[in-house]
Amino acid sequence: MDADTAVTKATWRTRLLAARRDRPEEERTAAARALRDALLGLPEAEMAGTVATYLSFGTEPSTTGLAYALWKRGTYVLAPRMLPDNDLDWASYEGPDDLRRGAHGGPEPTEAARGTDAVRRADIVIVPALAVDETGVRLGRGGGSYDRVLARLHPNTLTIALVYDDEVVPELPAEAHDHRVRAILTPAGGLRRFH
Repeated sequence: MDADTAVTKATWRTRLLAARRDRPEEERTAAARALRDALLGLPEAEMAGTVATYLSFGTEPSTTGLAYALWKRGTYVLAPRMLPDNDLDWASYEGPDDLRRGAHGGPEPTEAARGTDAVRRADIVIVPALAVDETGVRLGRGGGSYDRVLARLHPNTLTIALVYDDEVVPELPAEAHDHRVRAILTPAGGLRRFH
């Protein structure tokens, strides 16, 4: 990794995480509802047999209601389980009572692991991001987990990053291992596709 790029990414992460901590709870709750409703209304989501989604924690755009709503309407939902090397294994989401605290503090499904490649069966993959730029470059937390996931997917798989409206920025630093998302979903702006 280029040292200047690493410093730039770290600066972005620090600023974005601080802004999320300062975001009022009522704004986060309203954003979660808007994101859930917008995603559930997408034709691709209505037709999807399988959706893979991160399970939010802390101040991330919440997927709690989204995962539950997808599951309740009969969509097969895959959720990640963190492996020791920061790669992601996947397991069936079977509702909110089927979750446990994972090694990194976030919720994880208790169902049997289905392997790192299980995500390839998903019609839609919902990924976390701290910010996304105007070309689909996504800034994550720095562990590389979702860059590995995105690298495994077919290029036509709909990958959507959930971010708050002010986390869409003109340009983010990117490196060769960074994988772009195909779309973003924001509370006020809805879905925006990049390619």
